[in-house]
Amino acid sequence: MKCLSAAWLASLPAATRNWLIDGLTKTQADTLNHDWRLWARDSQKPPPGNWRVWLLLAGRGFGKTRTGAEMVRARVAQGAQRVALVAPTAADARDVMVEGESGLLAIAPAEERPLYEPSKRRLTWPSGAIATTYSADEPERLRGPQHDFAWCDELAAWRYPQAWDMLMFGLRLGTDPRAVVTTTPRPTKLIRTLVSDPNVAVTRGATAENRVNLAPAFIEQIVRRYEGTRLGRQELDAEILEDVPGALWSRATIEAAHATAAPELERIVVAIDPAATSGGNSDETGIVVVGRAATAEGTAHGYVLADLSGRYAPPEWAKVALAAWHVHGADRIVAEVNNGGEMVEATLRVVDPSVPFTAVRAARGKVARAEPVAALYEQGRVHHVGAFPQLEDQMCAFTGNFDRATAGYSPDRVDALVWGLSELLVGKMADAGIFEVYRRLAATGGDTR
Repeated sequence: MKCLSAAWLASLPAATRNWLIDGLTKTQADTLNHDWRLWARDSQKPPPGNWRVWLLLAGRGFGKTRTGAEMVRARVAQGAQRVALVAPTAADARDVMVEGESGLLAIAPAEERPLYEPSKRRLTWPSGAIATTYSADEPERLRGPQHDFAWCDELAAWRYPQAWDMLMFGLRLGTDPRAVVTTTPRPTKLIRTLVSDPNVAVTRGATAENRVNLAPAFIEQIVRRYEGTRLGRQELDAEILEDVPGALWSRATIEAAHATAAPELERIVVAIDPAATSGGNSDETGIVVVGRAATAEGTAHGYVLADLSGRYAPPEWAKVALAAWHVHGADRIVAEVNNGGEMVEATLRVVDPSVPFTAVRAARGKVARAEPVAALYEQGRVHHVGAFPQLEDQMCAFTGNFDRATAGYSPDRVDALVWGLSELLVGKMADAGIFEVYRRLAATGGDTR
């Protein structure tokens, strides 16, 4: 077995290779099965050089999770003692990085498998190395702990970039502390900063590179549906897309809108843009929670508190919306009823008959409804408490000639956002036929209260 290297075996003709594999003992076969050098593609192997951060920007299904898990396994084998595992949420860290099909528990040989203690957020290897899971939603938890290696998953989806800063301050143990970042790219300020940093090694990879290991249903339903679209270029080809010409929102505008917290809010609403159908290929139901507060000067500002959008059957989106209504202490649910009519309100009241409800109807096009809200962003009067990646992606791709067929999706998150902020900040202005006056005032910095 000592003479059997992965590189040598992979170089053999298929018939010879299969003959050798058939002659392996179970122990030898297990060793070979867990030899990542054999299975990894070149783009999944760490780059050479004295980098501090390896940024792997790759499409969905590329094999990012396996790459990150194998990097942790390799660093532990090399002597790493304190590892940070950071994901967008605590559930992501547990379900993907630790317990996932390509997570740390699944990829480890039996003799190397760490002990997982969920209540302590901890994995302990036989060598004594310890990895701790963290949620990027709780940046302060990373203040204080020290590490000699870190694996950060889906960095582009972290709500609070401060989590990255806190992690970097603590990445100081040992003689060669390093971090690997596995993420589908988005043109956030943090991602752009890392890409331009000379101390960051950047690898790019597309979904198509791992096509042989992907389910045919995924290829049929997802890849073929989004290939060639702007969303597909980001999610499948791992392109960092810049601003769309003619979009109502720019990345700079949204970055400027990010806030760490909201002040005391005088009103909170849950806005819903329900999908006309439910199922795997249906549109999403947009569910966005927004609030309103007044400044010392009396100007009203809006605060985006949560984006809970997703593909739900009607009873499911009703439960999600009502849970948000309770959790955020909202005073009303606002829902667009063009497609569902009275059924939208009826669905909500089946779950909770007492919920305050306002039905809104789209008398004008999506763009005309969204323009007053986009103007409020330009005025600095709307703030995002944290980051909402999918919502913000839709905002930055929403143009005056938005075409659902070309984009590959319906902007239901944007629709819900617009309904909510219109209820709190625009009020009846758009429906009163004075939108043009509003637009001119907003464009010149006039008072639109």
